[in-house]
Amino acid sequence: MGSSSADTAYGLYQCRGDLSMPDCTNCVARAVSQIGTLCSNAYGGALELQGCFVKYDNTKFLGVEDKTVVLKKCGPATGYDTDALGRRDALLAGLGSGGGPYRVGGSGKIQGMAQCTGDLSMSECQDCLGSAIQELKSNCGTAISGDMFLAKCYVRYSAGGVDDQYRGGGSSSSSGVCANCVCE
Repeated sequence: MGSSSADTAYGLYQCRGDLSMPDCTNCVARAVSQIGTLCSNAYGGALELQGCFVKYDNTKFLGVEDKTVVLKKCGPATGYDTDALGRRDALLAGLGSGGGPYRVGGSGKIQGMAQCTGDLSMSECQDCLGSAIQELKSNCGTAISGDMFLAKCYVRYSAGGVDDQYRGGGSSSSSGVCANCVCE
């Protein structure tokens, strides 16, 4: 267990791997502003926007693997389409076996991305993403899109032309709505 003290604060911010530095800066500034308002009297909080993530706490969490599910979203189900499910599974397998903390991929019209927080080792990142992929597949079934945010990693996929959210560029990638907002 980590130590806790009201006088000590730990913090982490991270941008999506494909964001430019100006977009990252803008996203983090917006997230810090929002989390300050949303969690004004809390010892800790976390906020995930479309392009960045900010977390602070008075308990040490840096370098600690955490696979707690914090947010899951599934799009509408498409029915059992073996071709679409095969493409989704191929995409998720590629994201799960890729190298590095930020991964993107596609299979036909299905696009996706995965990312771990930078404080995890590569083996912890692999473990976290494996858990996120399992959760995503079991929770979203035949959905055309899905987002699975664990405390230290996330996996997203979408089918049918909704892949702009997985690409950086422009201010739109840093102006998303709160995907995950937790105050402790």
